[in-house]
Amino acid sequence: MKKIEAFIRNESFEAVRMDLLDKGFPSLSISEAQGSGRQKGITEQYRGSELTIHLRPKLKLEIVVDDKDVSVIVESILKHARTGQVGDGKIFVLPVEAAIRIRTGEDGELVLQAHEAEEIPAGA
Repeated sequence: MKKIEAFIRNESFEAVRMDLLDKGFPSLSISEAQGSGRQKGITEQYRGSELTIHLRPKLKLEIVVDDKDVSVIVESILKHARTGQVGDGKIFVLPVEAAIRIRTGEDGELVLQAHEAEEIPAGA
């Protein structure tokens, strides 16, 4: 199993989410993040003064999948999040030692089962 962590621009999220959903991967976690990198700071005018913003907003996606599905997820993120500009983000692929569903106690790859390409109702 692998955990994919991707830091992407906020405006790229919906296209990435819809593509993953269409490919049968609706399960992901999202966090708001801020960071800096090559993009450096952006200088803006605020009430007549120059203000340099060093931390840029990003979304952090976290997805745990079977090893064989990593390339599908990474390609989908690259396809929809890449603009070619500095600040597009990063993708990290990390090993996962165990996965356990709290509700049933199931573990391993059963927890990661991919779904059919449809929205799963809330509470399911």
